[in-house]
Amino acid sequence: MTSSPRTSAALLTDHYELTMVQAARQAGTADRRAVFELFPRRLPQGRRYGVVAGVGRALDALEAFRFDPATVAALDGVVDPGMLEWLASYRFSGDVWGYAEGEAYFPYSPVLVVEGTFAEAVLLETVLLSIYNHDSAIASAASRMVVAAGERPCIEMGSRRTHEEAAVAAARAAYVAGFEATSNLAARARHGVPSTGTAAHSFTLLHDAEADAFRAQVQSLGVGTTLLVDTYDVTEAVRLAVEVAGTGLGAVRLDSGDLGEVAREVRAQLDGLGATGTRIVVTSDLDEHAIASLASAPVDAYGVGTQLVTGSGHPTCGFVYKLVAREGDDGEMVSVAKKSTDKQSIGGRKYALRRRSAAGVAEAEVIGIGSPPEDDGDDRPLLVPLVERGEVVGRTTLEEARARHRSSLAELPREVTMMSAGEAAIPTVHLGP
Repeated sequence: MTSSPRTSAALLTDHYELTMVQAARQAGTADRRAVFELFPRRLPQGRRYGVVAGVGRALDALEAFRFDPATVAALDGVVDPGMLEWLASYRFSGDVWGYAEGEAYFPYSPVLVVEGTFAEAVLLETVLLSIYNHDSAIASAASRMVVAAGERPCIEMGSRRTHEEAAVAAARAAYVAGFEATSNLAARARHGVPSTGTAAHSFTLLHDAEADAFRAQVQSLGVGTTLLVDTYDVTEAVRLAVEVAGTGLGAVRLDSGDLGEVAREVRAQLDGLGATGTRIVVTSDLDEHAIASLASAPVDAYGVGTQLVTGSGHPTCGFVYKLVAREGDDGEMVSVAKKSTDKQSIGGRKYALRRRSAAGVAEAEVIGIGSPPEDDGDDRPLLVPLVERGEVVGRTTLEEARARHRSSLAELPREVTMMSAGEAAIPTVHLGP
């Protein structure tokens, strides 16, 4: 499920995008055919793979990238009247290819390839980068958390730790990467992400006695609810929880202390009270490393907030958007590349496939420059059409993105399941002139 933005996305850009186009129009170069590429020069330090997310949101933004009268009026004084007139009729009419949402990526993966006139394509730089850098950072962190959790579900609950709109995007990205649900209702309404939630400490503190709070919650939500048991004394709260809800109590939640040790004590207590089916949910500043450390603890689910919505230490992917080919004076396409120290780009239109062994295990990210690399029969092409002649053609559902992520991760070498820092799981190989 996706939702189209109701307002123009055209101001989600930088001042210099417009001034570049104004100068290019005056120089007669604005309509030159151009190929831009969105890619990472490297993975965040220590990461073995990244996850592409935000594709659906980017397509929504592209469709809404229109300079309506109010938007044009807001740009008075930024560019000249001729440029304002041109912006009023702006429509992206080019083509876009990209990695499918949920796909793994590696250094120099051509995550997005945009082809059109220079003027049309360069204006999309900032909005595409802002969406891809944020959503892919969240999805990359979420994927590591899901891997660390194994078969135990992860729930996104970080809305209060980030900007309100970033929270919605984060919930969506986490769901793509395998989280089961979110606490964010806007993500449910806009994107169809399942939502969940019961009560916070304030609900317990509202009542004269902890047992009163538990009774009120069970009466309203049923015995299958999750009771928060660490407001006061955990042992007493667990006893009261089972006394109030019975042995069919759905779950208890722990939000403080040594989660592994407390979970063991609570599991023993629940079993002793006959509540053997009552699950234990843990929260409290979890990241992938904390989740991995709880693998042997009797934990049934994880609620993750701050570390997820901040990318678990890497809140951006470092994606860049660079011109890699443009039309020359003779009408032929010319490869171009930036040569700045530590910020090099590789010129030329890119094509990508994932080289796999006969057993289906990924061995390399193979990037063809100028022409597609040869498929040896076991390989998988990575770039799919997203926009053709300005029309979106590559929209997928979130369930399809989740399935893509599962299959993409399953074909990578087993090293990706390791939480320790390491190099990219597979090398990136460039082929071509």
